[in-house]
Amino acid sequence: MKQHKVRPYKSAEPLDRDDQLAWKIAAVASDSVRVEDDVADMIGNRIIDNAAVAAASIARHPVATARAQAAAHPQAPGATIFGLAPSARFSPEWAAWANGVAVRELDFHDTFLAADYSHPGDNIPPLLAVAQHCGSSGTDLVRGLAAAYEIQVDLVKGICLHEHKIDHIAHLGPSAAAGIGALRRLDARTGEVKSMRTHPNFLRRGVAAALLEQIITAARAHGLRRLSLETGSGEAFEPALTLYRRRGFIDGDAFGQYTRSEFNQFLHLEL
Repeated sequence: MKQHKVRPYKSAEPLDRDDQLAWKIAAVASDSVRVEDDVADMIGNRIIDNAAVAAASIARHPVATARAQAAAHPQAPGATIFGLAPSARFSPEWAAWANGVAVRELDFHDTFLAADYSHPGDNIPPLLAVAQHCGSSGTDLVRGLAAAYEIQVDLVKGICLHEHKIDHIAHLGPSAAAGIGALRRLDARTGEVKSMRTHPNFLRRGVAAALLEQIITAARAHGLRRLSLETGSGEAFEPALTLYRRRGFIDGDAFGQYTRSEFNQFLHLEL
């Protein structure tokens, strides 16, 4: 077991990147350690538990409302929503929202109590949605959930948020992000540029170029060594491809969990 020691720092006190809490969380998420069989079995139990709680709340008004909101955002490949046909796919963000409401409504899912309260099962809806959208394997989902649970449990053990009038759900952001990073098998030195779209009213004004430049600057500031992206082919993608290549991105191999097809392509920028 690796122990990562953290402590509060004064704002004027120097803090190396490797000592930052966010960096240590990223190190846990990108660790390729094997998930033990008993851990995988317990994660399976937690997934079944979440699904059962969601099924029990499926007809309740808040759950129906969240489901209706999410159903307005179909997307391919997308993710499924409790209570809708498994063939229907929706934005992973909205699927995570709708399924998270279904799991949370009755408040019957798992609980971990330490310095603060927590429901680590809240990590399952967002990670499941990302796994479905990205075509991840069950093995990768288990790895992601193991990382998410570990991060949330450790945060809850060490940091009491409600003493500062902050809801314990704030621990969920770092744990879900860590779980998604582990699921996607992104290492601590590589960043992925996700989809960028410019509103029609702001086309050809340099908005996308400025945004990309900010992403590159932030990546360097965080110590990343490479930025990678996956995009499509065809006329609709040419403006974005021109932007990326003009900034120095070059064609390369698939990365993370992506697989090459006749449609998609991969670009990389060494930092």
